[in-house]
Order: sequence, then structure tokens, then C-alpha cells
Amino acid sequence: MDIRLMTPFFHHILNAADEENTTGNKSNNAGPTGAYVRDARAMAATPADVKEYPGSYVFVIDMPGLKSGDIKVQVEENNVLVISGEKKREEEEEEVKYVRMERRIGKLMRKFALPENADTDKISAICQDGVLTVTVEKLPPPEPKKPKTIQVQVA
Repeated sequence: MDIRLMTPFFHHILNAADEENTTGNKSNNAGPTGAYVRDARAMAATPADVKEYPGSYVFVIDMPGLKSGDIKVQVEENNVLVISGEKKREEEEEEVKYVRMERRIGKLMRKFALPENADTDKISAICQDGVLTVTVEKLPPPEPKKPKTIQVQVA
């Protein structure tokens, strides 16, 4: 990655991760923790599309190489939709030596703040061909309040 194209935030995160990986210890500065760095990297590397339909929100996330049992879809506090999974390296025979390794392994994750009209009780998820589709139904709009007539009393 061209360092000139990174924002200062990501530059700090990558440096903290590299420092932790090379020393094996967390740095003593007040920077982000290793778990935070891994989550930030996972979120930056997990592509997603978000669509809004009249009755639902649809999240389409690439999860290559993961089976449906390896993917977790949760709703956390404050209506935050969290989609995560982890792709691990396959066990190889001892005499096998990699010539090139380009396929991504590691954590995949995305977090989305759901709008107030999202019905968190009506969420479905389908994984097909490495693409996860999460559908969140919308709550029906509130009924408009009818004008209330107040009877005026004589004093």
C-alpha cells in the first residue's frame, strides 16, 4: 500500500499492528490495541453493498471461502449490525512449499448502524457462493396522530 495514500488514522493503526507483530508485545504508547487493529483491518478489507427497498434494508457482503456455519450475524446494543467470520489456512502436507500466497486469510468483519425503523426481530441471512445477503425488515411507519378536539368551557 502506498503510504502517501493512507490517512493518518490508518497509518497509525498499521504502524501499531506492525510494532506488535515484530516485537510480539504491545507497545507502551496509548495507541489502539491489537484486537482493535485487527478489527479495523478486517472492516477495511471486507467489501459490502447496502441497498434500501421500500420494506427492507439489504446488506450484501463478500465472504469468500466461508461456509454459512463460519459466519456470525449479530445485533449489538444501539442497533449495530455486526457481520463477522474468519477464514483459516488449510492444513498442508509437510512436503508442500508455497511458491506464492495471494489469497486472503484472517478475519472478515463489518459493522453497520441500523436506522430507527429497522425491525431487529425480523432479520434473515443467506450465504450463497461466498456472498452473504442479510435482509433487515423495516418497521411500519407510525400512524399519524389525529387531531384532538378540546371542548371549551364557559367560565
